[in-house]
Amino acid sequence: MSIDFNVTAETRKDVGKGASRRLRHAGKIPGVLYGAGKDAVSLTMGHDEMFHHLEKEAFYSHILNVSVDGKAEKAVLKDVQRHPGKPKIMHVDFQRVSATEKLHMHVPLHFINEDTAPGVKVGGGTISHLMAGVDIHCLAKDLPEYLEVDLGNVEEGDSLHLSDIKLPTGVEIPALAQGPDHDLPVASIHVKKGGDVEEEPVVAAAAEPAAGEESES
Repeated sequence: MSIDFNVTAETRKDVGKGASRRLRHAGKIPGVLYGAGKDAVSLTMGHDEMFHHLEKEAFYSHILNVSVDGKAEKAVLKDVQRHPGKPKIMHVDFQRVSATEKLHMHVPLHFINEDTAPGVKVGGGTISHLMAGVDIHCLAKDLPEYLEVDLGNVEEGDSLHLSDIKLPTGVEIPALAQGPDHDLPVASIHVKKGGDVEEEPVVAAAAEPAAGEESES
């Protein structure tokens, strides 16, 4: 992966709602780091640093470098709590990664070759994105930043499903193991509604004779 994300954190012993409220007033946010057979650790981090990280799509599906009291740990972002009415981060959860344990992650879908899809270029259809992301299983070393959905061969009226996504080596979509009913569509090209309506031929009506005139037989 070409992008490195570094998160600076410190351990905290003062926990609870009151302590978290004081942290937020001081421009910091609470968090937790857990997993990989180790004890969970309560953290505190700078709000602005985390806010800028969360503006980047890749941050949600990358192996992160979390430095806790100067000691580096590898982790992934598992949950973010945001303020319901303000652009503020309230709490974050990180999960440590293991070289031998598979991760359950949600990664974004990137749709490619939309302009060259026959259903659009020739048929004039409209593309609908039915999913923005998908759940996957993989080891940390195989974690993709995103998955591509190639629409280059999709005709008008057709759909692409989960099983049509080309997966990198070591990556699985667990929904597909649950049977064909879980092979959901991720994108489709459908016919535009409306269009030209064929007009009916207009037949000129015969003029009625004026009063006092006889019509020709």
